[in-house]
Amino acid sequence: YHLDSQQREFEATVTHVIGNGVVLDKTAFYPGGGGQPNDIGELENGSGSCQVTKVSRKENYIIHELSGTPPEIGTSVRGKIDWVRRYQLMRTHTALHMLCGIVWRDYQALVTGGDMQPLQARMDFELESMTADLAEEMVRKVNNEVSSKRNVTSSILPRKDAFEIPDLIRTKINLLPQGITEVRVVNIEGLDLQADGGTHVENTAEVKKIYLIGHESKGKINKRVRI
Repeated sequence: YHLDSQQREFEATVTHVIGNGVVLDKTAFYPGGGGQPNDIGELENGSGSCQVTKVSRKENYIIHELSGTPPEIGTSVRGKIDWVRRYQLMRTHTALHMLCGIVWRDYQALVTGGDMQPLQARMDFELESMTADLAEEMVRKVNNEVSSKRNVTSSILPRKDAFEIPDLIRTKINLLPQGITEVRVVNIEGLDLQADGGTHVENTAEVKKIYLIGHESKGKINKRVRI
């Protein structure tokens, strides 16, 4: 999922069975993080299939929790991501990065929080005030960038090199653990460049039209925008 966000199906082998879940030698299922929910989908093997109901990272494992009896260690399986849901999350995640890029570029405000579900999200910014006109202006600017058809790419850099990039961390608090030696960077060309572990579309045009749901104050210098 870090190297190819477009991959919908893959072949893998079960390496561990943990409760009603399995660990695979490789996976395209996103385990969740950074506000983006985990993927769901299906695992098929020679004797049938199970629904993947949750994917999570625990210590060094990515565990795929299943609706049925887990296949045994050594079983070859085929993973299938619920692509409709995943693609909606990719569009939503890229939209949030576009919003973040515009708010940083035009208002110099850091992100204080965020969350997303398929086709709906919110982002909090370090702003002293937020009006309906300002929120609408932000979303209008995002839609202009959708029309600009900017490419979205990712790369994995050594931590030292990544942190030489100005303004790489857009959150108020640096959430990257000290033990991380490599940093994945997502680049919306000409608009936004920041550390991120989630999945994104390949071009801003795929995001399509964004609508403002509302805005609210979450504190003296903490304002929320919902899209």
